[in-house]
Amino acid sequence: MSQVQEVNPDRRLDFFIVGVQKGGTTALATYLRRHPELQLSRTKEVHHFDDEQTVDWQSPDHARLHDQFDWTTENVLRGEATPIYLYWPQSLERLQRYNPDARLIVMLRHPAFRAFSHWRMEYKRQWDDLPFEEAISTEGRRRVETAPGGVHRVYSYVERGFYAPQVLRLLGLFPRSQILFLRTDEMWKAPAAVLARIEEFLGVRPVLAEAVQPEYIPHVRRRSACRPLRTCHRARGRCWKVCSGTTSKKARN
Repeated sequence: MSQVQEVNPDRRLDFFIVGVQKGGTTALATYLRRHPELQLSRTKEVHHFDDEQTVDWQSPDHARLHDQFDWTTENVLRGEATPIYLYWPQSLERLQRYNPDARLIVMLRHPAFRAFSHWRMEYKRQWDDLPFEEAISTEGRRRVETAPGGVHRVYSYVERGFYAPQVLRLLGLFPRSQILFLRTDEMWKAPAAVLARIEEFLGVRPVLAEAVQPEYIPHVRRRSACRPLRTCHRARGRCWKVCSGTTSKKARN
């Protein structure tokens, strides 16, 4: 695959799903793979533009990214989904230098639900041993503040939910016409409609509505009572209660 890239070094990916983590990007990528005019990376989350270890960003080699694709296939748009790009410093700037004409998709989820889902994933992985209320406390967030650059891949439960500066940075790099903002709850409630919007945005035929499987994004069950967790997600002085037992299994993830 790398030999193909060397022969044609001007090839570039066409679109990226750049955010947010725990915002439904895996479900979205799964659906987009079914479109005959789209080709997604073999590995979801290539983590190319946030790579601080193996890429020399003064003279970047994109072979590892390009090797994720079959470049012999014609008449397809190629894209990948790494949701940390919206949050991680310099990722969007690097992506813009790589392809200023790329189309970008951003899935935004309620910050409190996103933070809890993020924490639960890291806790299950045993990458964090703090309870949720401690992980998002002032002391818990100090782990992010004192990290290099003031960012952290694991402990950024609250910080990744501060969407305004991330979106402003994105809009400063790409024209608004090249960015599609979506809400995660819209994807759960009306996946066919959201997929149709994405197809129109990317300029491909509308075929994905038939790919929607009710069992993949199940109906959200409502209960008369909400059992709130012991903590609130505090952001900008507001307290959001994260309730358990009010959403389906997929929604809770």
